[in-house]
Amino acid sequence: MREATDRLGDRVREAGRASRQRVRTYFIVAVQAGLAAALAWLIAREVLGNPDPTFAPAAAVGVIAAALGGRTRRTVELVVGVVLGIVVGDVLIHLLGTGPWQTGAIVFLAVSAAVVVRGTGALVTQAGGTAVLVATLTPVSPDLELPRTINALVGGLVGLLVVLVLAPLNPLRTVRRVADPALDTFAREMTASAEALARGDARAADAVLARMRAAEPELNRIDEVVGAADEVVRFSPVRWRRRRALAAYRNGAEHLDRAFRNSRALVRRVGTALRDREPVPADLPAALEHFGTAIRLLHREFLGAQEPHAARERVLRAVRDAGAACRQDIGFSGTIVVSQLRTAANDVLRATGVPADEARRQVRRAAAARTP
Repeated sequence: MREATDRLGDRVREAGRASRQRVRTYFIVAVQAGLAAALAWLIAREVLGNPDPTFAPAAAVGVIAAALGGRTRRTVELVVGVVLGIVVGDVLIHLLGTGPWQTGAIVFLAVSAAVVVRGTGALVTQAGGTAVLVATLTPVSPDLELPRTINALVGGLVGLLVVLVLAPLNPLRTVRRVADPALDTFAREMTASAEALARGDARAADAVLARMRAAEPELNRIDEVVGAADEVVRFSPVRWRRRRALAAYRNGAEHLDRAFRNSRALVRRVGTALRDREPVPADLPAALEHFGTAIRLLHREFLGAQEPHAARERVLRAVRDAGAACRQDIGFSGTIVVSQLRTAANDVLRATGVPADEARRQVRRAAAARTP
């Protein structure tokens, strides 16, 4: 009972930490949404004299709430979707008139046209929604088209103005808030797997695997946040100076994700090797320890906008130790651990900017090297 209670407490605390982390990361989105809604309403109502500016703040919030890193595309989709819905709706109303079946036909054709033009997303939603309004409100509000289009333009442009100029996120701070815990978890679990292997503790290895599976969403969020930060440093003049520091994360995010997935497969085989009581040369847990250290060094050098020489050296040391282990008494699962480590090491080298052919060459040479 106590063990179950402790596990429940751990889950609650972990959920609380994750919630606080999400709030810290996305608090700026709430600020941006509130500011964009207020500005869009003021511009549409007070500057342009639109008596019903409701859609302008709604469109602005829609842009802000779009997936981080996709707001420029979301704005284009929103405006094009509104225009497409209006065009299709107007043409078909003149041809078919108004009524329930005409509304269904108009929406069907508007959405179909949107799918042909772009596919899914905001464009389809706005095309269908605007077609509904045109088909149902035209008899009582015949001049709906121009205000709706203007509101879409105002909302989309205000949303972009807020996220890129007035209140842009701090790209490096946002990336760090997501990457810090994610890469720390990656490095920590590799160290824990090395300890489990050294102690011969299969249950500890299984626990590491479970934690790595649970941590996968953290790694996935790095891509999303790096995309958002990249959008900011490309289009926001106040953040241009962050381009170089962010480039390392942008280029390395995909390869780090692959390294994590390959490392998870590695840990699964560590558990199998221990349950099968295979021999474990001392060089094998040492290799995993060096690999975890390489992840820590890589993160530190990324943040400092430094060339990641130390991370490269440490990951190749991990490969050398794994190669030494493979030349000793080692079982079937142990050889797979070595193979997975080499693959993950190749991913880490790619994340540091090493070209694919050169990364493979360095891994092969390190694996064949004899340790002194």
